[in-house]
Amino acid sequence: MNILLDIQDVSVALGARQVLHNLSVGPFAEATVTALLGANAAGKSTLLRRIAGELDGPGLVMVAGCPLQSWAAHHPNRPAHVPQDISMDSSLRVMEAILLSAKQGGSWRVDPYEIDAVTSILHTLQIQKLADRELASLSGGQRQLVSIAQALIRRPRILLLDEPTSALDLKRQFEVLTLIRKLSRERRFCALMAIHDINQALRFADQIAVLHQGRIKAYGPSQQVVTPELMAHVYGVKARVERCSHGYGQVIVDQTLSRGVDEP
Repeated sequence: MNILLDIQDVSVALGARQVLHNLSVGPFAEATVTALLGANAAGKSTLLRRIAGELDGPGLVMVAGCPLQSWAAHHPNRPAHVPQDISMDSSLRVMEAILLSAKQGGSWRVDPYEIDAVTSILHTLQIQKLADRELASLSGGQRQLVSIAQALIRRPRILLLDEPTSALDLKRQFEVLTLIRKLSRERRFCALMAIHDINQALRFADQIAVLHQGRIKAYGPSQQVVTPELMAHVYGVKARVERCSHGYGQVIVDQTLSRGVDEP
């Protein structure tokens, strides 16, 4: 399996606050989904922005064996980043916004195959009814789906998702996460997603990286990483981790026992 991404000794400071501390994690292979877990302010969003090239700092983001800057200079598809906070106060229509993402700064000429590609991704995400809606009129969940469509239409090798289902109802959460996992296999891309729902991470991710105070606390196969000891240390709760009949794990927090666990 080909390695697409590796993070080596990455640090990021935002103003006077050091957010990431010599963080190394990986390698991440193609056709895999990795969940980034951790308490609030652990550094998950900052790490995604650093991988996307939106933040600078010491260390290396290696893509297919090359530093990100060198790789991006020779490849049209930089890592596609879907942030958690999505602002779409625009009169652009959904179809137009996704088409602009597909163009990626290229020629303004629109070819029929590009229209077909946008139509296809709208159907894939089941948002074809939004095609003629203005972005500013969309709900939070609809904006989230459009942002995912804008990323997928670029056919990236690396897809970075920051809480991609936070504004969706439960049914749509499962549909979107199932789709991301399916497309990662079909298109051979590497997906990293910051997510708060540990049970969804266990269900949909191939491996899990846990951030704690700007450092990697654990990284590896999902079933091996999430343990009662990790839940206590990182989240400050006592929990049981049980295996479901379908093979993936499930975290059950016992609220009556959560008192007295040391804060992370």
